[in-house]
Amino acid sequence: MACEKCGYVDKKEKELFGKKLCSVCIVFAPQTKEGFEEYVLEKIDWKLLDTFRKFNSSSPDSNLKKAMSEKAKQGKLVTRAPLGYDVRKGCLVPNEHASKIHSLFAVFLNKDYSLNSLSKNYGLSINGLKKILQNRTYLGEIKFAGTINKGKHSPIISPEIFYAVQRKLKDVLRG
Repeated sequence: MACEKCGYVDKKEKELFGKKLCSVCIVFAPQTKEGFEEYVLEKIDWKLLDTFRKFNSSSPDSNLKKAMSEKAKQGKLVTRAPLGYDVRKGCLVPNEHASKIHSLFAVFLNKDYSLNSLSKNYGLSINGLKKILQNRTYLGEIKFAGTINKGKHSPIISPEIFYAVQRKLKDVLRG
């Protein structure tokens, strides 16, 4: 069976909160159900972890996490590129979908659509929509292992719009 976070097929897979994870993804998995669900939703390409599997097979947890944390501290992407960005020469670059992301934030902020209707209009699941609206990568940051670092990429969303969306989303999810 494939890892539910990265899709890698691992003979040493482990289960946490009813989901199967490979031996690398399990190392970083939060131990709370709420944190874990968010962690699994943040998909990662197994190929990004392949190098760590090859060179850190004896002790993946400490060395892998250090290497990935260091990469994040340098402002480099640790997961796969979110909608609106491509990876070119190891860097995030806005692509043709960046305008869709900008539009999504603007419509959410300025209109009174439900999350359900907005997700349908943009061809997303409700969880996918929430994930995009909360993704700090669009703000020009890289988040990894609970730490937020300044990214080396251009933001798609201004801080004013991003934080206004966070306030509105919090109210919508509460109500």
